[in-house]
Amino acid sequence: MTTKTLDKSDFAALSEFRYQMRRFERFSEDVVQAQGITPLQYLLLLHIKGYPGRDWATVGELAERLQAKHHGVVALATRCEAMGLVVRRVSETDRRRVEIHLLPHGETILAQLAEQHRLELLSLDGVFTIPRIGAA
Repeated sequence: MTTKTLDKSDFAALSEFRYQMRRFERFSEDVVQAQGITPLQYLLLLHIKGYPGRDWATVGELAERLQAKHHGVVALATRCEAMGLVVRRVSETDRRRVEIHLLPHGETILAQLAEQHRLELLSLDGVFTIPRIGAA
């Protein structure tokens, strides 16, 4: 297997990609905080609503989605629960499993933020692209 040495254009492509990613993250941080929640709280809500096949998720599933430690997600869910964004429910099928569900207040905030993110992503169409590093 031969590897190509990266050249200036490869580094420029990586730099531009990271710049555009950071610009989107900064946009997200700003609009989320304007709603009175943190970026991690927004991501928790998003991952609950967007979990494949159902409208709830377990702490372990959310930890994977957030790439976070289990105990950190427990604390995050506790803060969201105190704010009236989510509720924990013991599973009806497996009493050992705790499900995290969105509450109406969480759904409302998430819907508003998701629309703002959708519009921002549309504005980045053609600007935000995955670089082909080292491509011949």
